[in-house]
Amino acid sequence: MSILDDALALTGSLVDLRHRLHQRPEIGLDLPLTQRTVLSELDGLGLEITTGRSCTSVTAVLRGGADPGPGGPRRPTVLLRGDMDALPVQEEVEVPYRSQVPGVMHACGHDLHTTMLVGAARVLAARREDLPGDVIFMFQPGEEGFDGASKMIAEGVLDVTGERPQAAYALHVMSSLTPRGTVISRPGPLMAASDGLSVTVRGRGGHGSSPQTAADPIPAACEMVLALQTALSRTVSAFDSVVLTVGSLHAGTKRNVIPDTACFEATLRTFSPTVRDLVVATAERVCQGVAAAHGVGVEVRFEAEYPVTVNDAVETAFALGVAEELSGRDRVFQMDYPIAGAEDFSRVLAEVPGVMLFLGAMTQDTDPTLAPTIHSPRASFDDGVLPQGTALLATLATRRLSCELARD
Repeated sequence: MSILDDALALTGSLVDLRHRLHQRPEIGLDLPLTQRTVLSELDGLGLEITTGRSCTSVTAVLRGGADPGPGGPRRPTVLLRGDMDALPVQEEVEVPYRSQVPGVMHACGHDLHTTMLVGAARVLAARREDLPGDVIFMFQPGEEGFDGASKMIAEGVLDVTGERPQAAYALHVMSSLTPRGTVISRPGPLMAASDGLSVTVRGRGGHGSSPQTAADPIPAACEMVLALQTALSRTVSAFDSVVLTVGSLHAGTKRNVIPDTACFEATLRTFSPTVRDLVVATAERVCQGVAAAHGVGVEVRFEAEYPVTVNDAVETAFALGVAEELSGRDRVFQMDYPIAGAEDFSRVLAEVPGVMLFLGAMTQDTDPTLAPTIHSPRASFDDGVLPQGTALLATLATRRLSCELARD
């Protein structure tokens, strides 16, 4: 039987696991129910398992039994990653296994990622005697803004076999963007760096009927929001991509009261450190200048979040080639452009050559650009891709352990 046959034979159990995870979603770095479920699913596979100290991560190592060949005792290692956390979203998808936790939903498909990684562990464990190296299964909490990858790296996930991985792979399902069953990715930047911008404008409160006796922070804050968009379009090259979106703006308590402060927060997405530094400097300059013009004070704070997710070119070509063999050439595509979402798998790819692949999992037979996106309360994912993702992860590990990729 092929690896795909093995994965297809697991379909029923994979669907059951995915539904159980979907019903009991958890947020952040502390996922006790999810961790217990994963540990139970891995029980009996003969894996070396450790759990996190700073978070509820699970690291499982499969030791292959085949001779790695010439080169002495050095054994290659491949890392496969699946994230496990959910989002603070109230589900609006009417399915029998919908979330039973109010206000929490697997709206980004991490329940599928976890399930496919468990499936890959089962498939590869049954083939351990054919593996000329070791596989790290990285079950990660806290991808959604909690930087769980950094915590697992700090606790040694990349060195747990005694040998740094030669390659690292991850899948991300998509509820839109690409048709069901298709695999897409690209070499180089795949996803943006993400940073946070927080601005507090400090004025002097007073009566709404007499603004001349106060220092109103609200007009200044509003002007900053608009000026930032204009300034970035005049500062960053048209051939570089940048997104700055203000998602939160708060001020005041009553319509006839001028408040002391106004605050807004924005997310900043860039695709190179140079552009990121330029945007940070521009935002600081614009906010300070507008504040001075309005006679108010301003505090500008930046919070570095995730770096650019950069796929290794050689690993990307290899992974897309494997995907073509499994799914067919007409189901695998190279993206022309990166997307502005962010990922903490970027932390792993900064340390180890590898690639993230997107797997189409939309449930609707419609235009992918019209389907609900990930993070939407209406995002839905097709269970039918679970064996495909399982087989792809397992095949990537098997093939990569058996070959050395040529690099310039």
